[in-house]
This record gives sequence, C-alpha cells and structure tokens, in this order.
Amino acid sequence: MDGLTLEQIAARLGGELIGNGQAVVQRLRPIGSASETDITFLNRDKLRPQLAETAAGAVILPESLRGALPRSGNAIVARDPYLYYAHLSQWFWALRQPPFEPGCHATAQIDPAAQVSPAARVDAFAAIEAGAQIGEAAHIGAGCFVGRDAVIGAGSVLHPRSSVAWGCRLGARCVLQSGAVVGSDGFGYARDASGAGVKIAQVGIAVLEDDVEVGANSTIDRGALDNTEIGLGVKIDNLVQIAHNVRIGAHTALAGCVGISGSAEIGAYCFIGGGVGIAGHLSIADGVVIGGMSLVSRSVRQPGMYTGAFPLDTHANWERNAATVRQLHQLRDRIRRLEQHIEQHTESLKTEPST
Repeated sequence: MDGLTLEQIAARLGGELIGNGQAVVQRLRPIGSASETDITFLNRDKLRPQLAETAAGAVILPESLRGALPRSGNAIVARDPYLYYAHLSQWFWALRQPPFEPGCHATAQIDPAAQVSPAARVDAFAAIEAGAQIGEAAHIGAGCFVGRDAVIGAGSVLHPRSSVAWGCRLGARCVLQSGAVVGSDGFGYARDASGAGVKIAQVGIAVLEDDVEVGANSTIDRGALDNTEIGLGVKIDNLVQIAHNVRIGAHTALAGCVGISGSAEIGAYCFIGGGVGIAGHLSIADGVVIGGMSLVSRSVRQPGMYTGAFPLDTHANWERNAATVRQLHQLRDRIRRLEQHIEQHTESLKTEPST
C-alpha cells in the first residue's frame, strides 16, 4: 500500500488539517513508536509531553491541543481523536484486504434449497443447509456452518469455523469471529423422580440485529420458548456466554468472559466489564456500567457505574453478608455518631471537678 496523504484523510474524515497536506502516511502506530511515515493520535492533555518527542509524520489532536504540534508540524485537529482514529483504522484495514470476490468454493456444501445471493461469497468446506438465506455481499468463511432456515443479512461476515444454528437470524453487517456460535441449545433441564435431568427442548431462536459483532468462541444460546434477542450495534468480546431468552439493548458492549444467565434483560448503551457474572431473570437499566469481575445478583434500576463481588461462601452466609454490605453506609454513620458521643463524654469527664 502506497499510503494516504493527510489531505485525503481530512477530505474524507473531516477535521482541521495543519501542516503539509501532501505528506504521506502508511500506517497507524502508537505515539511512542511512530516514525515519519506513520500517523498517530493523542486524546488526553496529560500526554502532551509525548507530542514533542514523537517522530510521527502526523498526529490527530484534540481541540484543546490545537497549538501544540509534533516535530513534523503536521496534525489533524478533531473533536474526538479516538473516534477519528477508529474510522481511520477501518480505512487502513480495508486498503490491506484482498478484493471481495463473490462466488462459492467448489468444496462448499450448499443445499439446493438454500438461497445464496450471487453477490455473496462462500469459502472452502462451509456447509449451508436447506432453507438458509445468505444476503448480498455476505461472506461465509472456511468451515462455517449455517443451519436450515437461518438468515444471514447483507454484508455480514462469518469468520472461519463459526456457526449459526437452525432458524437463527443475523441482520446486516454482523460479524462472527472464529469459533462463535449463535443458536446453541439453552441450558434447560427438569428433574425426574430419580433426580436425573430431563432435557427441555429449546424451540426459540437467536436474533441478532444489524451491526452486531460477536467475539471468538463466544456463545449465544437460542431461546427456550421466546427468542434470545441481541440489539442493534451490540459488541460482544471473546469467550462470552449469553444464555437462553436474554435480551440486550442497542449499542451495549460486553467485555471478555462475561456470563449472562437465562432471561436477564440488559438495557441499551451499557458496558459490562470483563468476567462479570449476571444472574438470570433480572433487569439492568440503560446506561449502566458494571466493573470487571463483579457479580450482579439483583436488578439495577438506575444508570451509573456499579462494582462489587464477594468471596465464595455458603449461600446462607452469602445472603446475610450481602444484606449487611448494603447497609454499610448506615452502619458507618452510626459508628461516627457513637465516636463523637464518646469523645464528648470523655471531654466532659475531664472538665468536671473532682470530688
């Protein structure tokens, strides 16, 4: 790739260009290791000292640093440098990709009753069952599986060895990373008289709206009766488990190793940190942030940031401790009042005349 001029970048992505618009940059690099053919970004004022030291050919800067330029003298001033970097990274990535070539590999197994757009691509050893629909410009990677009556929306990408089970639906421009599974059976069993588990058939489906991304080896279970629903633009990291009948609102993000139990409902624009466990049949409001490794055992009704977990204990002790922890601030205030009372009483004893 020959690179992009700063003028080209500013014309497409906006921002105020300062310096030589004909300067060419070939890749994005961190500010500390960037060279004269690289472009980097700086989005916090406290990192300003790095600006004078970087060898980068250009730096994307916030408006607050408009007057502070790198040694090259080249910058693009943007309202949100990190967001600008995100858009630019997509452009560089696209320039490095081989051209998209529609068609089906000779080793792909496609049922005659499947509907595959002539503008889609199906790679080697993929399997597509009867009734499945593959939209325009969709890309089904090597070794992928698309079950009967499943729907893959236009422009969606299934990376190698990902799976979409029967009846499940992906909207437009969805991405499944390798090993992701959409529509596996939910975990549902009844107990018979002997205590053995009797499987409950999972007859719902999983529905992903447009622009959902699912990380490597993450699993979204199908619904037991109703559907599992993943909203518009949701981003799911690697190794995430989403159980049956979970509903997740638009543009929520889930970091790695999150586990969500059945029938939980998570609002829009939430961020769930890594390793968070969410109990079933509870609700989380829009705009909630859950800190990493937290345990969510009750509904969260108000937006804000929440963090917390307990060490492993017997369930009875855990419940008692949880009830106590929720009252810690009240206990703290009571202790302060008692301390003040003791201090006052001690002072009064000191000032009383001796008998």
